[in-house]
Amino acid sequence: MFPRYRYFLATICFATSALFVGTFINTYNFVESRPSRPPDTPFYISCQVPNVDAPRENATFLMLARNAELDGAIRSLTSLEEQFNKDFHYPIVFLNNVAWDQNFIHGVQMVASGITEFGVIGDDMWGYPSSIDQVKARVKMDAQAADGQYFGGNESYHHMCRFYSGMFYDHELLQPYKWYWRIEPDVRFTCAITYDPFVEMAKHGKIYGYVQALWELGDTVPTLFRKISDYKKINQIKTTALWTAMINFSILPWPFRLLLRSSRHRDTDGNLWNLCHFFNNFEIADMDFYRSTAYRNLFKFLDNDGGFYYERWGDAPVHSLAAALLLNPTQIHHFSDFGYEHAPFQYCPYLSNDGSIPDLSKTPPEDLSLIGCNCECNKDLDVLQPVCLNKLRL
Repeated sequence: MFPRYRYFLATICFATSALFVGTFINTYNFVESRPSRPPDTPFYISCQVPNVDAPRENATFLMLARNAELDGAIRSLTSLEEQFNKDFHYPIVFLNNVAWDQNFIHGVQMVASGITEFGVIGDDMWGYPSSIDQVKARVKMDAQAADGQYFGGNESYHHMCRFYSGMFYDHELLQPYKWYWRIEPDVRFTCAITYDPFVEMAKHGKIYGYVQALWELGDTVPTLFRKISDYKKINQIKTTALWTAMINFSILPWPFRLLLRSSRHRDTDGNLWNLCHFFNNFEIADMDFYRSTAYRNLFKFLDNDGGFYYERWGDAPVHSLAAALLLNPTQIHHFSDFGYEHAPFQYCPYLSNDGSIPDLSKTPPEDLSLIGCNCECNKDLDVLQPVCLNKLRL
């Protein structure tokens, strides 16, 4: 009996050790530690004298809008001009999936100080790819609408998400430019921007810039993280600190993690995407990143899967996960000195003493440092809780 008992105990010990070794390997393979101090700091924290005679970068603003959004476009451009472009006069490209009417063209030209260009997005960029079963897509979109998913039943919104995820940078009006700054109708800049962010991004080796970060609507992207993590594994792409920051790692030992792999927002090892992403209605980026072979191959992989229609994948999580996958965190910049409103949220540029973004619902603003230039935050608009910002801001 004793030898059998000893054999049983040895088997249990071996199995337990194997389970915890599996957990260690999962953590070792995927966790890249956060930097001891954030590598990304504001370019400036106070007002500067705009250097209007300095060389400009090869850059443009981009606004995707409809003719009916003229009033919202004028409000955004008025704010942009007052806070920045009256000094720097960068051009603005306007894109629409239908022809522009003269009323819209005349209205925005009365506000913009830079060159304005107006383009139409063709069916090759604003429509279904050949790989999509359009009958199936319509059924899926109707189901999304019935489930109450945000714009889930709106075919044009799906086209827009696919366009911004993978093709905008190839539009003929954007091809001459390297940098772009995305601007939406009905946004407001609440701080003066007295330096050229394109120049600073280039000077500091930055590729992607953002202001806000928040949680994605989970029902819209049930398989997106799994698809991208599969792509990461297939192509043996090294884990970055930003990828780690987007994940809650499973502590379950193998093989129990296998029970999680079919759940939403998990990879094949059972690790969970925390749904944090950059809110890219404000985005300043080097379009050479999107035009790179690495990004194009990732987009092609996603496009062939069909999730832009069979689910409601948004361009914000696609851009965010791609940046986490393909960029070094030091190439990503948080414009912590920019005040920005996009209803129902705003970003107000306060910093805690440790450099983190504070929760203004818990910390009085008078106990914090307000950075930026001549900022006037909106007292009537909620400030986005900084949970995701402090996770992703490396």
